[in-house]
Amino acid sequence: MTARVLIAVADGVEDIETVTLIDVLRRAELEVVVASIESRRMFTCARGTRITADTMLVDVLAQDFDLIVLPGGMPGAEHLAEHAPLAEKVVAQAKAGKLFAAICAAPAVALQAYGVLKQRRMTCYPAFSDRLSGCTFVDAPVVVDGNCITSQGPASAMEFALTLIEQLVGRSARAAVAKALLVP
Repeated sequence: MTARVLIAVADGVEDIETVTLIDVLRRAELEVVVASIESRRMFTCARGTRITADTMLVDVLAQDFDLIVLPGGMPGAEHLAEHAPLAEKVVAQAKAGKLFAAICAAPAVALQAYGVLKQRRMTCYPAFSDRLSGCTFVDAPVVVDGNCITSQGPASAMEFALTLIEQLVGRSARAAVAKALLVP
């Protein structure tokens, strides 16, 4: 059965991170559902890129996903942090031992607000590390701690997406996608 991935999006999410996650995860033939928390499917990224989500988050809240991912960017990460239904979904995912992930500002802004980083090793955009408490910041492009995967920012988005593939469907799938993308 194909692994299912939920990418929650909002106005102001980081362009490179969002597009990279969608593209690379779909190259691994995962079922990627891009869900908007806004009142409409179309959202505008931090640098002005406009994207149309597959669906509204409210319409998939009752569905199960193998992975929930939050792109970073500001003010997108703040919008994700403030969205109570998304917070509940991520908390339930974490408690169930299923994979959840975030990049850039989203770990420090959203995951921290949801309370799912306690006692974990994690990373985020370094300028946001002062917002963290109850977890250990690691200055690395991608950090995996159990079912929590975090990453630092736009430049680490490719490595982050490939790591998500590896965590979901294995090293060989990661290697095949990386090879096709010419990742050294």
